[in-house]
Amino acid sequence: MNRPTLILSLLLCSIPVCASAMSQPRVPLLATDCIATTQINEWHIVDDRTATVRTGPKHYVVKLQTSCPQLRHPPGLIFRANSANASVNSGRICGESGETVHSRGQAPCAVESVSRIDKAQFDQLNAHSKSSRPTDAVSTHEPQH
Repeated sequence: MNRPTLILSLLLCSIPVCASAMSQPRVPLLATDCIATTQINEWHIVDDRTATVRTGPKHYVVKLQTSCPQLRHPPGLIFRANSANASVNSGRICGESGETVHSRGQAPCAVESVSRIDKAQFDQLNAHSKSSRPTDAVSTHEPQH
C-alpha cells in the first residue's frame, strides 16, 4: 500500500462510522434465555477466552473479554452475576456488563457475551476443549456479598 492510500485509510477509519462498525454493542440474552447458574449440568473450556455451558436442554457459548487461562484449574467454574441480576434474576448470566467467571482462588474474568447455541455446535466446540467437568463436582454460583 502506498503512503497516500495508507494515510487516507487511517483518516477514514477515524470517522465515527468506522469506530461504531468495529465495536459491536453488547446484546444480552432475554431473561428466559440466560444461564441459570444453579442448573448447570456440564461445562467445557474451549480455549482461554471461550467456555461452553449446558443447562438441561439449553446450550451456550460464553466469550470472555480477555484471555483467562486460569479457568482450566480445578475444581471448576464459578459464575457471578452482576449486582442487578444477582437479586432480580436469580443470579442468571445473560452476557451483561459486570458478570464474571472464575475458578476457586483465581481472579475473576469478565464475561464479554453469552449466546445460545444448538447441541451440534456445542458438541463441535467441545471436541477439542482443554478441560471439562460435570457440575455435580463443582460450584457454579457465587452469591453477591
